[in-house]
Amino acid sequence: MPITPNSMRATSQGRVRIPLMSAALALAVTATAAPAATTPAAVLAATTPAAAPAIATVADTAPAAATIAAPAGTTPAAVTADTAPATVSTGAPLAAPAPAPTPEIPDSPVGEQLRWFLEAAAALPIPEDQIRAHFSAAFLGQVSPAQLNEVLRSLGGLRLESLTAVTPTALIGVVTTGLGRLQIFMAVDGDGRIDGLRFQPERRPEPQSWAELDERLRSLAPRVGFLAAEIRGNATCRPVHTVAPDTPRPLGSMFKLYVLGTTAEQIKKGRLSWDTPLTIRPDLKSLPSGVLQDRPDYSTVSVKEAAQLMISISDNTGTDLLIDKVGRARVEAQAERWSRHAALNRPFFTTRELFVLKGADYPRLAKKYLSLDPARRYHYLATTVARTPLSAVTPWEQPRDVGTLEWFASPGDVCRVFAGLSALNTPPLDDIMSANDGELGLDADAWPTVWYKGGSEPGVLSIGFLARDAAGRTYVVTALTSNPRTALDEVSARPELLALVRGSFAMLARG
Repeated sequence: MPITPNSMRATSQGRVRIPLMSAALALAVTATAAPAATTPAAVLAATTPAAAPAIATVADTAPAAATIAAPAGTTPAAVTADTAPATVSTGAPLAAPAPAPTPEIPDSPVGEQLRWFLEAAAALPIPEDQIRAHFSAAFLGQVSPAQLNEVLRSLGGLRLESLTAVTPTALIGVVTTGLGRLQIFMAVDGDGRIDGLRFQPERRPEPQSWAELDERLRSLAPRVGFLAAEIRGNATCRPVHTVAPDTPRPLGSMFKLYVLGTTAEQIKKGRLSWDTPLTIRPDLKSLPSGVLQDRPDYSTVSVKEAAQLMISISDNTGTDLLIDKVGRARVEAQAERWSRHAALNRPFFTTRELFVLKGADYPRLAKKYLSLDPARRYHYLATTVARTPLSAVTPWEQPRDVGTLEWFASPGDVCRVFAGLSALNTPPLDDIMSANDGELGLDADAWPTVWYKGGSEPGVLSIGFLARDAAGRTYVVTALTSNPRTALDEVSARPELLALVRGSFAMLARG
């Protein structure tokens, strides 16, 4: 549960959207994207093998990422149409397709570097002196040779299948890796050294009709919910297309929208401010994704920073700090206002509590909790669960009680949450919700505002977006998928869901 700072995208007005992803398995963050004006030529989000697949329980929705990206404005327009960051899974390698003839690599500055790169990647680790001879100083200022080798190692092999766009200084192609087919982007600087490198899933075609969307959605999981709606001026959702819109589904980390809404409401009422300090007590630390769990005990973080990290990188400790500050009862009350299924979220779990119930001495603690009436569940969380150390949590890779131990909402509930957050009209909320576009990759001029939150654990994959077009019309699209019997293949499912969402916004815009 991890994070990945990824590629930056600038609009014609100069605004930069920075997609930030969380992994379905444990991920090491190795670099942070700088502002567009100061960004060196590369930003790396490197993956490491999962230390605890269980951490996916409260992760954001993106599979683990391997991304090395050039900054906005450094590559020809022909090769920058899709700037979504890369995602590759750290799970079991996928079977590679049968070898195909190697495409001809052009005799150009970028072609020469691609030819060297493919040969070098076949004999890892690449020696540091070779890396420094072939990559620009700006690139290496953000991506160390060790980080580069780690990303390549995580790919599990690399073979070029095709080249789809080529200029003398940049190219796009498709490579086969141990984790499936990925798109590769490479660019070189004026000296012919590599200063941009990115791997990302092949972009799936968007559905052209709601009927096509329904068919593709139902192929992803046995339990699905979907809603595409317009948000009207009174913060109400006007559904345009739905699939089981009133059926509650597990959310994963999308529940953090309730926490953000509660926090914003308390600030609006003057009970705290965005600058209020939160003390990182040991008992409030959770497991990744996130970074706050690694900060010193009893250090402080502001409410605003905790909220930013909770949404942009799905920081679990930040989430639990906010729940502790505003109070569980107030989060439950906020859920009651925005959800028709709030009873399913009482008690409203902290991330730490769900880790313990699903990962410590499973299934004993989980079964005991589920056997209790609601009042006794609160006591059990405050005693037995609270006393259980996080060191007792062990990994899990298959679904565990995703129909009973989770946070829940229907697609309609998710729409009301986004509408409610939008109606709060608190300036920091837009910055917080816009930091991570979930790899959706909408045109930033046509869609200047994109909010995103998603969630996943084994057997659960959910995504939700609010987008406002240039004319000021606001829409919400959410897809909730789950399988209580087996883990979903996020490497395949997530790019497909993103294609369905992109197509939905296009159909909504057409009316």
